[in-house]
Amino acid sequence: MDDLVIARSLFGTTMAFHIIFATIGVGLPFMMLTAELLYQKTKDQDYVVMAKRWTKAFAVLLGVGIPTGTIAGTQLSLLWPGFMEVIGRVMPLPFQIEIYAFFVEALFMSIYVYAAERIAPWMRIASLVLVAIGALASAVLITNVHAFQGTPAGFRYENGEFVDINPWAAFFNPSFFVTAGHVALSAYVVGAFVVCSVAAFKMMKHESGSRIYLFHQKALRLSLVVGCIFAFLTALNGHSSAQYLHEYQPEKLAAAEGLFETQSHAPLAIGGVTDRETQEIKGAIEIPWALSFLAGNSFDTVVVGLNDFPEELWPPLFIHTLFNGMVIIGSLLILIPILVYAWRKILKKMHYPKIMLWTLVTTGPLAVLAIEFGWIFACTGRQPWVIYRILSTAESATTATNLGTLFILFICVYIILAFAVVFVLLYYFRKNTELDDIERAEKKNVPLFSSNS
Repeated sequence: MDDLVIARSLFGTTMAFHIIFATIGVGLPFMMLTAELLYQKTKDQDYVVMAKRWTKAFAVLLGVGIPTGTIAGTQLSLLWPGFMEVIGRVMPLPFQIEIYAFFVEALFMSIYVYAAERIAPWMRIASLVLVAIGALASAVLITNVHAFQGTPAGFRYENGEFVDINPWAAFFNPSFFVTAGHVALSAYVVGAFVVCSVAAFKMMKHESGSRIYLFHQKALRLSLVVGCIFAFLTALNGHSSAQYLHEYQPEKLAAAEGLFETQSHAPLAIGGVTDRETQEIKGAIEIPWALSFLAGNSFDTVVVGLNDFPEELWPPLFIHTLFNGMVIIGSLLILIPILVYAWRKILKKMHYPKIMLWTLVTTGPLAVLAIEFGWIFACTGRQPWVIYRILSTAESATTATNLGTLFILFICVYIILAFAVVFVLLYYFRKNTELDDIERAEKKNVPLFSSNS
């Protein structure tokens, strides 16, 4: 691999690893808040035990998310100096504000963990609200830099100089709200279905009707409701995202759908593989006129094809597969909770068959996989630009060579971190079982949140 490919691979690997912890770190606080609200409403101790146990898991994941995020920030400066020069001049606000968002998240997380049983119920809820807001703000602010890369605004680039710089106009660039909404909604989907996976797995390990089985059944129902709602909202936001691509990055939309010729009544291609030579998608199922409607709310909408752009400016055509993977998984995450609801409420089946529980176990990994597909699609689909039609990826990269050794060393670091986080989570929750926490919650004057901290 040449040095540019290695630089992209190194940073891409870092982000692929970091985004798992960053996304769960946004979604899990929302689940903690939901469980706490249910506890305050119903006084069912199971919900406060859920909140406590998810809080412990969140703390461990945050311990990995912080260093990997720091590595990503360092790599931005070292691998992409040309990009960071533009960001430093035009788009510094997200990085500056993100420091305060993290401060809010960490501060109120500490209050909830160590003082939950010493403060009033409304203060507990307020603490978790601020934890959730801080976590979400951190993700949205950093993702806003990505939005700026796709729809740069707030400056003019003339004769190699940046003039008329307006940081707030850059901050509220045209794709800010669509991108921020997609990040928030999809993170809540991941948080809910990660909880769903764990709950379903635990239900398979315990006898139906047992105390622990019923505890995880409550967590399963809660996660399915939250996950289905946000998966549906993410799909609606995806419609807005397609319209933004149609307006601002038409070649990316064309590559995502394998559309080579500009046309109205454009079909939506599901599945298949894009063939550059024949300029068609082999093995796809086409829905007539659907792409035009998705892009402009009208079947008459003219969708620009790839052949209207120089071939050297085409995004990689494999992003069609990434886009399809993301959409198919998102659709499954809407369908699966609906089928479970129908099984319980319409068919009146009280027992969860093993195949259903195994299906539910897969929802967490599938949600994370959809996030990975979406992130790679978003960044790779912008190529060959690091800032769309302003700065190419090649121009922004470091001139340093021999990055291969660094790439291998960082992969080793991520493998060690992955094993470490799995080991710590398994060790803690084997030492502190659900039954231990349930019994502790039922006793008077025994602290729940400060135990085993």
